[in-house]
Amino acid sequence: MLAAVDPELDLGPRTEKSATRRMCAVSREVRPIEELIRFVVAPTGEVIADLKRKLPGRGLWVTASRQAVAEAVRRHHFSRGFKRDLRVSPSLAADTEALLVRSTTDALGVAAKAGQVVAGFSKVEAALKQRGSRNTVQALIHASDGAEDGIRKLDALLGQNSGQNIEIPGGSMQIPVITVLTSAELDLALTRSNVIHAALLAGPASKTFLSRSQTLVRYRMADADKTAGIGARNSKPHSTSLSRDGDDLQ
Repeated sequence: MLAAVDPELDLGPRTEKSATRRMCAVSREVRPIEELIRFVVAPTGEVIADLKRKLPGRGLWVTASRQAVAEAVRRHHFSRGFKRDLRVSPSLAADTEALLVRSTTDALGVAAKAGQVVAGFSKVEAALKQRGSRNTVQALIHASDGAEDGIRKLDALLGQNSGQNIEIPGGSMQIPVITVLTSAELDLALTRSNVIHAALLAGPASKTFLSRSQTLVRYRMADADKTAGIGARNSKPHSTSLSRDGDDLQ
């Protein structure tokens, strides 16, 4: 396999279509590419994240973890891996997280345009009660800075009506509770104001959002960041948003 023959760099996106594993430049562990982020050198000489694994040029792979990316910067893994002096931003780990957030909000926006998202407490509540319908809820979404009261009510309804389980073609799956985005980020994705709660409905676009959410969670949670996750409650207090939950009752 290519990962074993050329552990430092790949040979470009076109040659990597069949590769399923690569070596992390920091840990030296061979991992599935879904657990890694590909980095390339831009024409300007800067190292940038290639989240879609399609940018031209040879790529260096790092575990999808903010800590791992920061370590790669600190220990000059990029210059060593690409075998030349490079411009590596000290904020590359934070910049990569921002790209992951943007990728996640973009996917949610696409799902919304496809009619696969409902937003607002009352609409989410109604969607959760429609168990077994064609528009089965695939995920429950809360703003990471949302009020605890509304979150608790919808979580309870989710558990009561579905037992945390939904039926899908070919089997069943647990309904994830996603808290990776702030209210402002949900507003941007759904092009509306004061979004605290949303429900992701069945459809092709919803799968992309779930996949990107999982990548963002992995990037944060690998460093024991408990402020966001899938199926995990935020550790940050929600008292600053208590008044906003009522604004979302639409």
